[in-house]
Amino acid sequence: MSRSNSVPSTPFEAHITDLGHDGRGVARIDGKTVFVSGALLGEQVLAKLRKRHRHFDEADVVEVIVPSPHRVEPRCQHFAHCSGCSLQHLDAESQIAAKQRVLAENFERIGKVTPQLWLPPLTGEPWGYRRKGRLSVRNVMKKGRVLVGFREEQNPRFVAEIQQCEVMHPALGPKVGLLADLLSGMDAVDSIPQIEFAAGDELMALVFRHMQPLSERDLAALTAFGQQHGLAIYLQPGGNSSVHPLWPENPRLAFRIASGDAAVADVELEFQPLDFVQVNADMNQRMMARTLELLDPQPTDRVLDLFCGLGNFTLPIARRVAEVVGVEGEHGLVERAAQNAARNGIDNARFHVANLFEDQRAADWARQPWDKMLLDPPRAGADKVLEYLPHKQTRRIVYVSCHPASLARDAGILVNQHGFKLKSAGVMDMFPHTAHVESIALFER
Repeated sequence: MSRSNSVPSTPFEAHITDLGHDGRGVARIDGKTVFVSGALLGEQVLAKLRKRHRHFDEADVVEVIVPSPHRVEPRCQHFAHCSGCSLQHLDAESQIAAKQRVLAENFERIGKVTPQLWLPPLTGEPWGYRRKGRLSVRNVMKKGRVLVGFREEQNPRFVAEIQQCEVMHPALGPKVGLLADLLSGMDAVDSIPQIEFAAGDELMALVFRHMQPLSERDLAALTAFGQQHGLAIYLQPGGNSSVHPLWPENPRLAFRIASGDAAVADVELEFQPLDFVQVNADMNQRMMARTLELLDPQPTDRVLDLFCGLGNFTLPIARRVAEVVGVEGEHGLVERAAQNAARNGIDNARFHVANLFEDQRAADWARQPWDKMLLDPPRAGADKVLEYLPHKQTRRIVYVSCHPASLARDAGILVNQHGFKLKSAGVMDMFPHTAHVESIALFER
């Protein structure tokens, strides 16, 4: 393959020796790593170079010469060009095995730790699971139509035109094409860049971001669309605080977390459409059960829940312990967490607003002794918190992670600096058909 900066148009054969952490096949051509979209481990493919980089190249499959025995036919008609999913062509068992391998490699390479026990993977329904997300909108004059969808796989600058989405919540997945039809007839078609969606147990909400005021005609069209399809319609003329309902007047978004224990009441959490909630409702329930199993909350325990959000973990834990404190950086989430506690009759949960990526060791909650801790940080992880927590009284930590590299780094800190043992860990398939790795780990000392 040529070493010039130009991208050759001639396809080349490649043997795929690995599956990358982003779900692309990995090959070596003339000593250089090539990431091949659409290729699976063990396959022989014909590929075409897409883009050169200094240390690696990117390519796309033109033809699969020798397919993997784990290759399956993608269910979604838009799979080839939509970036929403990258692993629909790989069977479910192999998908979860690949994620488990990514987690193990990160523990070994970054944290220099190995769990004493690998937990069985948590899996659920792989279709129609996505209850939250963002759709891009673009009015393409050259094509003479409005595109609504996720970004294109091969060129993220462009919007992939999709009619339906197989992984999206069924209240919206089959209707993505109808959104394009709706927008194409609106006056503000060129000033609506995105639509966010969020579903509770009983209602799906759409948030239309608009850069210019909407005409009465457009407002009527959006209202009629919501009424026809049973969707709550919100408008967002500015930042997140500008979001407000158009129809109905007072929509209610909420989801229930079953306790799994006849002696313990369920918890219901209300939320706003742009609030962070777990994308997969079924897996959130399964994750909650595993978290409680690992944390083993006792009636006398005092528990600290960091990065608590709406209280997704805090409130179910509160049903089982003497006291729990949740800490979160976003004021609105903390306010709604406290409201959810009151709404559920929970009086042993307290919440604090604090930026957990800054030093909080002087805060009252950080100085107190905690029997157990729960960590559920964003991708950046919790290393800043681990500079001053946990205290010596803390004997058990459950860490829920959305990024295996930051979990592995923080596992190394807990083991090597705080004297914990990595008792168990495993993956949770929160995002089926994607390369995203959600995981959970238990630390004890």
